[in-house]
Amino acid sequence: MKYIDLSLPIDEGNPEAHPIRIERLAHKKGIEHLNWVMMRKGLKGVISYLMGKRIIKPADLPDGEFLSLEMVYCSVHTGTHVDAPFHFGTTCENRDSKKIDELPLDWFFQNGVVLDMTHKNPAEAINKEDVITALDRINYALKPKDIVLFHTGADKYFGSKDYMNKFCGVSAEAIEWLWDQDIKVMGIDALGFDRPYPAMLKDFLSNQDKTALWPAHFCGRKKEYAHIERLANLDKLPQPFGFKVACFPIRIKDAGASFARVVAMTE
Repeated sequence: MKYIDLSLPIDEGNPEAHPIRIERLAHKKGIEHLNWVMMRKGLKGVISYLMGKRIIKPADLPDGEFLSLEMVYCSVHTGTHVDAPFHFGTTCENRDSKKIDELPLDWFFQNGVVLDMTHKNPAEAINKEDVITALDRINYALKPKDIVLFHTGADKYFGSKDYMNKFCGVSAEAIEWLWDQDIKVMGIDALGFDRPYPAMLKDFLSNQDKTALWPAHFCGRKKEYAHIERLANLDKLPQPFGFKVACFPIRIKDAGASFARVVAMTE
């Protein structure tokens, strides 16, 4: 079995739409943190700590080190992540939208199929015909709950400002056609499922066309499904189908999205 990582990291060194900060506490510094946070608990603990009686010294620990600790402050849309219906709106299929921790687990471990969309230009939309043509090209018929992955090649810009706006999106009609094939999860190797926001905003401001604004996201109010954003390495898949995809989102209560380590498994 071969495992292919289809995920991007959470990295504060890369340009992001939302602020990201990671506090990293080294092993030796962790001793101070241990004493300050753990050994001062309760009134007696504070008094003992101040008297120097309730303190762990470096010599008390193997190699004079405690444990590392990282505190991550960022949006749930940082790095490779899964968007749930609640992200798209408060209701879906005329009932309360499901949040990320409420989605069926079986959605996220299924057969995968990757569709080549590298011919699409930045700011263009992948339409229904593009999807049908891509499937015909690889002679594949979708099966219920297949995980459909759009390969645009935009992940090559990760780490640069181009990643924020040099990508194509997915049209609502393409998503709705995939729903008709009983697809529950689909993903893209770009910043988002919609076209870059400057392109959407330009179209909206030029003719006041409301449908130009986040159509791929807002159509998710019609039918329950999930999409994965910020995939990577789809070009490393040895074949366009015949592999499994695991993309379980981290269980965050009352959230519209969550981080995911997306992995393809192939023979």
